[in-house]
Amino acid sequence: MVPTPLTILVVEPDVLLAQQIVQDLEESGYGTTVVSTFTSGLSHSLQQQPALVVIDRLLAGESGLRLCNELRQQGYRSPVLLLMAHDSLDDRVACLQSGADDYILKPYRSDTFLQLVRLHLQPDASAQEQLRFSDLTLDLATRRVLRQGRAIDLTMKEFELLKYLMEHPREVLTREQILENVWGYEFMGESNVIEVYIRYLRLKIEDEGEKRLIQTVRGVGYVLREI
Repeated sequence: MVPTPLTILVVEPDVLLAQQIVQDLEESGYGTTVVSTFTSGLSHSLQQQPALVVIDRLLAGESGLRLCNELRQQGYRSPVLLLMAHDSLDDRVACLQSGADDYILKPYRSDTFLQLVRLHLQPDASAQEQLRFSDLTLDLATRRVLRQGRAIDLTMKEFELLKYLMEHPREVLTREQILENVWGYEFMGESNVIEVYIRYLRLKIEDEGEKRLIQTVRGVGYVLREI
């Protein structure tokens, strides 16, 4: 039996760009659905639950950032990639704060785009180990996170941040280290993206009133430790 291809939703108002993206995806073995508006992107994502959503930041009369944020608010947890025309620090922060997992810069390049799609849809099959700290467990193969047996639903970036912290337990990690190792770029001035994602993690892993594990080291960064 031939396996059903993973379906990717493309929310792109530029017809020619949408056609190029679809061609690249389908030649790589993915199924595709294309819509062009905020409303159709929201409804298709929530109803069809695609494996990944690609959203142009500029939608007619709306913002792709707002669409991404709305998807996260309504419980969509699969990867979301944003197409962006600019790469300033403010643009990066806005992308990540919206709940997107990553972004692709215009002008569109097929090789870069497909590499990013594969990265988010094909986790390392060789990873079999689990990371444990206190009553928190992170499974690298299944990407499941448990605390006292309670499943915790994380986005990909939240998972990568928690993974990095759990790989360095009781070690104070600077903001620069976290940015470089989780987001893949060197520190470039002031940004509150780390604070935003630490807050997301704390809300989720302390949802049942569990004790705090992610500690703030004022003026330096963060450390995973019990107090």
